[in-house]
Amino acid sequence: MSGQVITVRKADQRGAADHGWLQSRFSFSFADYYDPEHMGFRALRVINDDIIAPAKGFGMHPHRDVEILSYVVSGALEHNDSMGYGAVIKRGDVQLMSAGVGIRHSEANPSRTESMRLIQIWIEPEVKGLVPSYEYTRIDDGAKQNRLALIVSRDGRGGSATINQDVDIYATILAPGAAVTHRVRDGRHVWVQLVDGEVTVNGTAVGKGDGIAIENAAVISIDAASPAEFLLFDLR
Repeated sequence: MSGQVITVRKADQRGAADHGWLQSRFSFSFADYYDPEHMGFRALRVINDDIIAPAKGFGMHPHRDVEILSYVVSGALEHNDSMGYGAVIKRGDVQLMSAGVGIRHSEANPSRTESMRLIQIWIEPEVKGLVPSYEYTRIDDGAKQNRLALIVSRDGRGGSATINQDVDIYATILAPGAAVTHRVRDGRHVWVQLVDGEVTVNGTAVGKGDGIAIENAAVISIDAASPAEFLLFDLR
């Protein structure tokens, strides 16, 4: 590979919505926020950074033909759906929903006293019209410490959740001064989303809430300038 291209999506340039009970930041166009220059990245369609007030949430609403990953940063998220499935997911839990031909679900903060923070990710599936399904796995913070922990993949390897798309998603927590590297296969593209902290990605500094697209790079090197947490997407 040659001619590395890096594009930073700054946190303060994202779309935003303030609903009182919900504070949202949108890396890509979503709902009433529309920006033709930020419609997604490869199959990655949505990265929403949501803070939900105590005892509040999203009522029953529909989805179809989308893979939805819920990554809880703090607090807990209670999920219920039209198939009769219900769960409370907490930090370290990974819930992946394949909406397929269609499903209705609700999401709420079950705490009466504490807000919760959620990174919600939508990815376009390879095939439409699938039977709706869920997969749940847990990856404790220790498994993410100073390493790229695979949390989602198409083949479910290493205990990761299985997604209907050619994408690998990693979660990492870095101590100050620590670093990780990711080798990129030909024809692949990488997006890094900073959940917290400050890092440099192939020499480019990014901070909390920033996203960075890296194309035409053989290796991705991520170095922590402070305690940091991020998600890395390796996409076709």
